[in-house]
Amino acid sequence: MAAEERSDTADLATSVDALGHDHNDDPEHRALAADLRGAVRGEVDFDEYAQVLYATDGSIYGARPAGVVCPRDIEDVQATVRIAADHDTPVLPRGAGSSLAGQTVGPGCVVLDCSRHLDSILDVDPGDRTATVQPGVVQDHLDAHLDEWGLKFAPDPASSNRATIGGGIGNNSTGAHSVRYGITDAYTEELRVVLADGSLIHTREVVLDSSEWDGLVGKNDREADLYRTVRGLVEDNRAEIAERYPSLKRSVSGYNLHKVIYENDDGESVINLSKLFVGAEGTLGVVVEATLGLVTEPVSTALALYCFSDLVDAMAAVPAALDFDVSAVELMDDEVFRLAGDSTEFAQYVDPIPEGTAAALMLEFDSELCDDFEAAIEGTNAHFVEQGAAFDVLEAHSAEDQSKLWKLRKAAIPLLMSLEGDPKPYPFIEDATVPPEELAEYVVEFEEILADHDTSAAYFAHAGSGTLHIRPILTLKEEDGIEAMHSISEDVTSLVLDHDGAFSGEHGDGLARTEFNPKLYGPDLWSAFQELKLAADPDRRMNPGTVVYWDEDDENAPEDGRGVGADTREHLRYGAAYSSLEPQTTMSFDGTGAEGGEEGFSHLVELCNGCGTCRQTEGETMCPTYRAS
Repeated sequence: MAAEERSDTADLATSVDALGHDHNDDPEHRALAADLRGAVRGEVDFDEYAQVLYATDGSIYGARPAGVVCPRDIEDVQATVRIAADHDTPVLPRGAGSSLAGQTVGPGCVVLDCSRHLDSILDVDPGDRTATVQPGVVQDHLDAHLDEWGLKFAPDPASSNRATIGGGIGNNSTGAHSVRYGITDAYTEELRVVLADGSLIHTREVVLDSSEWDGLVGKNDREADLYRTVRGLVEDNRAEIAERYPSLKRSVSGYNLHKVIYENDDGESVINLSKLFVGAEGTLGVVVEATLGLVTEPVSTALALYCFSDLVDAMAAVPAALDFDVSAVELMDDEVFRLAGDSTEFAQYVDPIPEGTAAALMLEFDSELCDDFEAAIEGTNAHFVEQGAAFDVLEAHSAEDQSKLWKLRKAAIPLLMSLEGDPKPYPFIEDATVPPEELAEYVVEFEEILADHDTSAAYFAHAGSGTLHIRPILTLKEEDGIEAMHSISEDVTSLVLDHDGAFSGEHGDGLARTEFNPKLYGPDLWSAFQELKLAADPDRRMNPGTVVYWDEDDENAPEDGRGVGADTREHLRYGAAYSSLEPQTTMSFDGTGAEGGEEGFSHLVELCNGCGTCRQTEGETMCPTYRAS
């Protein structure tokens, strides 16, 4: 069923042309910009305004790209990749830029912004439960379109009102309902991908050693080399793959070598490179079209929010929560509640939370798993309140009441980043995942690491999957804070390994965690990742230095230094050398800092944390830190 639908964002006047400003090309990249304008139909912006606009995402990182191309079609993407190669310039595909690990920050890259024009829903097949979309489609827009058939795309990140499908594929995203549905790679059936040489390939299930397989690998091109390399790497590293990849519902670091070859429903051994491009963060190619598997939307749901006076008690309750027929198990701590209470937009949602709640565990039940919500919640009330450590429960049966609790949970990230002053709860090890039954022990040991570094943290979590979004409170404008960040990362990644966990269960590698991938996967798989990268991208131009890198003394390290080294302390948005200018303003911004301190206008600008909420087209609050804009 054809469904040529474009998102509302196509009508927005987002260009600097609308502002009437001059925007001359950066002289360093003027020739590249000129060649691109002669070859692509979409916008080409290589001025300082565009560079600054695309220098950051939702992470702690920032670096100016060479410029930005907003492709109108697949041919634009192919032309951009080829021309960038002619100019020896790296390429970085980007969606909404809501990523939290810096995977859409690329110094000196040509950014391919696929969100502006490549945003059509191309086809929906309700019978097969599939949808074919372009990468710039916003997830909530897709789900709204699918509502006609009672279907949805299962992964549901908190940023779904602005996050794009392409970004979710690049990141292998998931969300609150991964307990039930899993993550993006399970729903990515076919892709069309532009490789680093500008060629277009179609990835899908291919039966190994079939005539189709023979036809693909019999060619002398990049696609054939990629198929041969991937099969060889999987077969040569079976033991390491079985040993090293975490056995968790959520693990998204590195490349998906453990998922690319599998047995299909007909019992055939197949290879599907789609699984490999999911989570590759644009390092292997540019996804320009995706065929997605869909699930049915439950008719109704209910929520129960259990209030605990101790964070560890809440964590200890998670394994028991998973024994019930739940579709989500989420956690929020008192810091989230405190900041929500101070927020104009979210205070109304936190009012019902009882005083003394150090942490709350939220359980969702849906009509596909549960026939009687009242009976189900009566059972969990008996377990967690009457017989357990929870001291109260809030039940939400109406859609309105449930929406309030979900809004509070989804607002956790922007709320935490609105904390006054330079110390912030920053994301850098906020995505580690451990087996749910080890959460309580893990949190106790994590608290010891924080104490060793003389800091604290804010907590929220997809607790049912063992993913804790723990954000240590640091200042990244000082050398001591930056070094503390790196030291905490070293200690926490070691702790995660002790628990057989994953360094990232949702937010990916990017600039925040790529450095630690060799530690997680060991030398054999690390070498396999490097070989895979070179098969897809021999010149290391696709988002270099992300997911995989080369040490400076490696015999295969490129002479130009591209993709050499990874250090979480580099390319920080602020950094020890950061300073701000306080502009002269007509309005007074005195008393806008912590406890009425005179932080001024520049402080309010810094409250923009890159969460991307301002990109949404619905009628809710545009910016959780609205005074910045």
